[in-house]
Amino acid sequence: MLSEKMLEELNLQLNRELYSGYLYLSMSAYFSSKGMPGFANWMRVQAQEELTHAMKFFDYILKSGGSVKVLPIDAPPTDWANPLEVFQETLRHEQKVTSHINNLMDLAISQKDHATGNFLQWFISEQVEEEENDRNILDRLSLAGEERGLLFILDQELGKRVFVAPTQENKEV
Repeated sequence: MLSEKMLEELNLQLNRELYSGYLYLSMSAYFSSKGMPGFANWMRVQAQEELTHAMKFFDYILKSGGSVKVLPIDAPPTDWANPLEVFQETLRHEQKVTSHINNLMDLAISQKDHATGNFLQWFISEQVEEEENDRNILDRLSLAGEERGLLFILDQELGKRVFVAPTQENKEV
């Protein structure tokens, strides 16, 4: 059974994951408007991942006997100076998400809530991967600078990303 504090924090994280989906959809729209379909695709896939993460929290709250509280979602930014700025914001955002997930784990440990700690372990590993992906793209954007040919090649590569829906095997956390 979830404590009131844990339930409140899990519902807040559900909202944060939904906001992440909104943020990445906004970034996808930005890239589409700039004629960068590969970058737009990468962000759209990222949005799908975040919405999947939100549903993991949604399902966990319900399975644990808690009540889901659907909270308002803040509007994300809609414009950036360039692709580098977008991915700088992406990394900052993922670092913030990592901090929230770590705080949730700290709460689970302090409350001896082993089930929630086990649930959160998947997200801790996921955040390492998220931040690494963002840093790798940032490094490549920094190397490309304003060189249009290099940005075109990176756009082509990012366009190959495909959303992989969780299988039944990895859906359960």
